[in-house]
Amino acid sequence: MRNVAVLGVGMYRFGMGDVPNAVMAREAGLAALRDANLSFRDVQAAYVGHIFAPVMSAVRVMKEFGLTGLPVQHVENASATGSAAFREACLQVASGRYDVVMALGFDKMTTMIQQTTQGTAPENMEDAILPAAFFALWATRRMHERGMKPEHLAKIAAKNWNNAALNPMAQRQTQEQMTPERVLRSRMVAWPLTTMMSCPMGDGAACAIVGSVDLARKLRPERPVVRVVASALQTEKYAPGHLFMGPVVGPAQMTIDTAAQAYNEAGIGPEDLDLVQVHDAFAIEELEYYELLGLCKPGEAEKCIDLGDFELHGRLPVSTDGGLIARGHPGGPTGLAQIWETTLQLRGEAGKRQVNGARVGLCHMMGGGSVCVIHILQRD
Repeated sequence: MRNVAVLGVGMYRFGMGDVPNAVMAREAGLAALRDANLSFRDVQAAYVGHIFAPVMSAVRVMKEFGLTGLPVQHVENASATGSAAFREACLQVASGRYDVVMALGFDKMTTMIQQTTQGTAPENMEDAILPAAFFALWATRRMHERGMKPEHLAKIAAKNWNNAALNPMAQRQTQEQMTPERVLRSRMVAWPLTTMMSCPMGDGAACAIVGSVDLARKLRPERPVVRVVASALQTEKYAPGHLFMGPVVGPAQMTIDTAAQAYNEAGIGPEDLDLVQVHDAFAIEELEYYELLGLCKPGEAEKCIDLGDFELHGRLPVSTDGGLIARGHPGGPTGLAQIWETTLQLRGEAGKRQVNGARVGLCHMMGGGSVCVIHILQRD
């Protein structure tokens, strides 16, 4: 995988609107092509991720770029859809099958999602209980076992809102400094989670183009090469006494195991990271992932939050673009938005939210709690 580089990235701003999927995806893809100094004729294969769009949307959207006969494969893996599409693109380049591969994600959650229930039979309980309720239970359990307070969740959310204010592609923008107090005053969704601690519905698109390291140097000799040094995807494993927690939350061990695989593949540890993006659909998720990814020791997340360790200019910045909470989470493009952000950070092109000296970044996404995908990117 070390011979795989990110050649270009592009996004269409996440948000609410009436712009069609094809337009958002086309604009994100063209932005990535410009960023890579490539034309669509150079792209040899495409992996396209969407969750809510109709059948064959992947192929139809790719026709916006031209009719070159390239293979197009639709990828779907719940919230990890964009991350899974990116992984497939990287594996194709690593195998030597193709030299230039596009990973594209898009979705219009605002018009396509329909909340349905399938009754309360045991096998359908995940459909009867909304994700916010599952994660509220996760939060109350943490409060009982570790002494976490709602203020810790509010600090995470406020951090992410303030980071998003520096990101022109973020859905949620605030003109004033967000405070934990304001987060706590926002409307309650499922105690202790408020609306400002929860990701919004939205639309958007994101794209990443990958190729060999040599090609990256040839196309853009003036800028640093960003390598993909690890790509890990796992689902949950059975162990004696295993408790199936359902596809919304999933077992914590899955993130631990996937992270261990990614660190081993990259030849680094969490102490070597300079920034991290996580699946923070709700603030309690980000808090838990601090420990599960090894960013701090078990039981120390609350202390690290109070110390500001994961703030933009803290020890290890997390969710530098606003995360799912404030950058947004349309579904299909979310994981690719993490790649967009991390690539810009490692190139030193993130503007006001730039992490000084960033060289290694980790991107973590969960697919409905049943799939974990982790990528580690490194600047030469």
